[in-house]
Amino acid sequence: MKKLSSTLLIKRVTALLVILLAVKLVWFAAEIVFFPAEGVNHTEQRRAKPLYYRIKLTPNKAPVPQKKSPQKPAGSIRDITLLGIYKAPDITVVTVSYKGKSKVLSTGESVNGFVLDRAGNTFAIFTKGGKEYKVTLLHAKETTGGSDTHSRTPARSSVRPKQPAGEVIDAGDHKVVDRSLLEHYTQNMDDIYKNIGIKEVKKNGKIEGFRVTFVKRGTPFAQLGLRRGDVLKAVNGEPLDSYKAAFDAYKRVKDTSDMTLTIKRGNKEMELEYEIN
Repeated sequence: MKKLSSTLLIKRVTALLVILLAVKLVWFAAEIVFFPAEGVNHTEQRRAKPLYYRIKLTPNKAPVPQKKSPQKPAGSIRDITLLGIYKAPDITVVTVSYKGKSKVLSTGESVNGFVLDRAGNTFAIFTKGGKEYKVTLLHAKETTGGSDTHSRTPARSSVRPKQPAGEVIDAGDHKVVDRSLLEHYTQNMDDIYKNIGIKEVKKNGKIEGFRVTFVKRGTPFAQLGLRRGDVLKAVNGEPLDSYKAAFDAYKRVKDTSDMTLTIKRGNKEMELEYEIN
């Protein structure tokens, strides 16, 4: 009986050892096939940054300067020549030359980005980018301004013609005007005031037109048929009821081929017809 019990015990122990050995073999196979060779902690240590840095003791070379692409210079106030100034209670108008072309500007209008702000008797003030620029008349003496002010010195080579080029031809029911006359008076605004006088006509405080106070004999203004006492009422149907309206009409004349001037002579209203070529 005792021998039988010992044999059974040996069999059980042997079976247990076989089971443990099988489990160990299965775990070893799974570790080789499914699990990485390195642990998580070991991998993180390999990815950690080193606690030391390389320092270069030799001086650094100066960086090579990069060539900047050339920029086009912005427009300059020196490109603008002041030819004439007209000041009235409600408007300031100047005539300027820019790149060989004349322009008539009133307050607030601009040329080459420079805005007309105000004008004196011999100069005009333009603004651009928060700065002021002073330009004097072509025939005026050079004046001194601040650091942001430019004064134009008169060009000695610029000589005004005593008599304007071109002529006015009487064609009967209308007059033919040479366009070169308009160009002359646009560039020489002072010659207008020398040859003709104009004063506003008001009624109840409002301008109704402009009266001719004098016309110099032999001038193109006399050849246009204007007389002393004539009241200029409208140009091409646009009433001349303000200084701005008068100078707007003046600016448009050089771009038109026909013009109708409405005047009042005495108690009679009439129209003068002009062809511009």
